[in-house]
This record gives sequence, C-alpha cells and structure tokens, in this order.
Amino acid sequence: MKRRQRIPATAMALTAALAGVLAGGAVPAQAQTQARTLAGDVRVSISTAFTLPGAKVYPEGIATDPRTHTVYVGSYADGTVYRARPGRPEAEVFLPSGTDGRHTANGLRVDARGRLWVTDSTTGVSVYDTATGDRLAHFEVGGTSPRFVNDLTITPDGTAYLTDSVRGVVYRVTPAQLAAGSGTLTEAYDLTPALRPRPGGPFSLNGIVSDRSGRYLLTVDMPAGDLYRVDLRTGAVRRVDLGGADMKAADGLDLSPDGTLRVAHNTTNSLTRWRLSQDGTRARLLHTVTDPSLQIPTTLAHTAGRTLVVRSQFDKMPPGSGTPTTFTIASVHGL
Repeated sequence: MKRRQRIPATAMALTAALAGVLAGGAVPAQAQTQARTLAGDVRVSISTAFTLPGAKVYPEGIATDPRTHTVYVGSYADGTVYRARPGRPEAEVFLPSGTDGRHTANGLRVDARGRLWVTDSTTGVSVYDTATGDRLAHFEVGGTSPRFVNDLTITPDGTAYLTDSVRGVVYRVTPAQLAAGSGTLTEAYDLTPALRPRPGGPFSLNGIVSDRSGRYLLTVDMPAGDLYRVDLRTGAVRRVDLGGADMKAADGLDLSPDGTLRVAHNTTNSLTRWRLSQDGTRARLLHTVTDPSLQIPTTLAHTAGRTLVVRSQFDKMPPGSGTPTTFTIASVHGL
C-alpha cells in the first residue's frame, strides 16, 4: 500500500500564517524593484545548486559537512532528510520519511565530529551517524503542552542549543547528555520575559547561531524582528542593537567567523547581510537582496564562495495556494 503523505498540524498552522502574509504568494512590486537595485549594487547572482527529488518536499533546514562538503536538507512536510554530494545535480534520500518516527525535519547541523543533528518540531532532536545513517541519540521535550522545536546551533565545546518557537525558550544538550544517548530536552534559557508581545500568533524564536569562541548565542524573534543575545557565561539576555533596522520575517541565521551575519527572511523573499560587533551586542545592516526566485527562503548555509539557500515554497503547501515547482536549493554568490 502506498504511504499517504502526512502533513503535521504544526505545518498546516505555519503555512496558513505564511499564506496570509504573502496574500497568495505575491511579492510587493516595490520590494521587487528594490531587490533589483540592491542586488545590482552588491553584484549578487542567484542560480540553482541542486534539486530535491519528490513532488511535495517543502524543505526547511540545511546543513553542510565541512569535512566532506556534503549538504543535508530536511523536509518539513514529512521528515525526509536528503543528502547532496559535491558536484551532483540532484540530492538523494539519506533518511527516509518516518525514520525513527520523525514527522518533520526543520533544523539541521553537522557537528565537529561529523554527526548530523535533526530537529523534529513535534518532538525534539535526533543525532545520526552520517556514514551509516544510524541514530546515535534522541532527546524529547517533556510534558504534553504545545511545542515547536525549530532550529539549533552547536558551540565549540560540543553543546547544542535549540529554539522552541512556541514556548519561547532555548533548550540545551550537553556532550555528557549526548554520550548517554537519550533524555529529556533541558530548558537552558527562558526568553519570554524579554520578548515583545505577540498579538499575531504564538510563534517567536526561530533561527539560532553561536559565536566561534562560545561566548554567546544569537536568536531571532521572527514576527517582531528582534535579535537577542544570550550570554553563555552569565545567562543574561539582551536585545541586539540593529541600528534602527529590523529582522522581521527572519527565519534562518548564518554567522561567519569574521562576524558576518547572513539572514533568510521567508515571507519577503529576502536575504540580508549584517556586520556584527565583536561582542555581539550590535549589528549593522549592510545589504538586502529581495527576489521572487528565492521562493520563501527558510534558512541558509554559507560556504566558501557561495551561500546555499533553501527554497521552501511554503506558500504552496496545503492550505496554501498554487502548485509547487521542482524543489531546489539556491546558490547565491555575492551575499
């Protein structure tokens, strides 16, 4: 019997919200004009890096393995994880839909030891051996109240930090917990006292990154457009000074060692580049690129010479409107 695709309730809720903002997937004409001007100024080019097999992929997360240059992409619709080998035009299925009961695959990261971390928004996070595909560890959110485990980052000491977009908290998985192989996700930081009111819905924290020295985390409040800094030594939470700009609709973040912060803004089909201060307390907007060909970009991974951007097409996911085209990962040069 052919398996019927299961669209998670969380996916339907998120897609409905995106569809409302996009008004049927249209990008404002003003934004398109601005995109052409700014893209020309910074000499940005957008092409396709590789395709993803399947008619209903709706990808969300991406991770690169710096050792092998392999790229991993997760399907938000059914939890499939794809693997794209260097130089190949199409990715292949690495972890099939439903592996280990996984319903979604949104946040992905490859750690220093080559292990692939995959978040499932409905439950928690799993860790896989990239050579064999075997699951090495699994951690779940405790209790039964609503949750949405979204994105993650891994600090130099091997600790993973994960955002929960509904609860407004950041979870932590230590190397000792990883070695144990399973457990309950530990709440490390509660950002709800710092977050601005959310009249538009329950979603808040989304993308998260950490600096290369392990001093702090940066995580974005997608609807409000605020970026928060979490001090890993003191636990202090503060809003980053964005110099009068904002990060509304910001989904995925990528922080380079030189302090360049790249951001994917989903509903506006935009990518931005920021210069972060050395202590992570201020960020200055350098460039904005807006282009409909980004097809609702959810996250990005910067590698030498290019930035890989996930084209989610979430506006086409039920209950969205329209029919999706071939699912692809964009290659952006010059961002």
